[in-house]
Amino acid sequence: MEELGVYGGLFLLSFLAATFLPAQSEFGLVGLILTESYSVPLLIAVASVGNTLGSVVNWLLGRFIDRFISRKWFPASPAQMERACGWYRKYGQWSLLLSWAPFIGDPLTLAAGVLREPFGRFLLLVAIAKTGRYIVVAVLTI
Repeated sequence: MEELGVYGGLFLLSFLAATFLPAQSEFGLVGLILTESYSVPLLIAVASVGNTLGSVVNWLLGRFIDRFISRKWFPASPAQMERACGWYRKYGQWSLLLSWAPFIGDPLTLAAGVLREPFGRFLLLVAIAKTGRYIVVAVLTI
């Protein structure tokens, strides 16, 4: 039962880290790997799914931006949105392979929703980027 809580905690941390909330899921993953108490492939899978689903929230916020942009809690200013959309227009869907990157990843996933990137393609590219990042972190930790 304790393992379920550990994996659930990593999922939640990874999910939150993909939104505009300040969280660092890599530290959680590294810490759990270093305990040598948990399955590394399962840790990578849980972190990847949580982080990818967090980016889906960003895509949804972007997709329905007209409903949310005037809200106080909305995580991006119009200037930030214009910058992210400009980057996305310039580099297109392939920029989603940088969705793992700090500072630019979250705005890119939001811009993908604003610019109506098809959800299936969005999900595939973001999942590849997020999973790749966690694999690299795990390999460097081991």
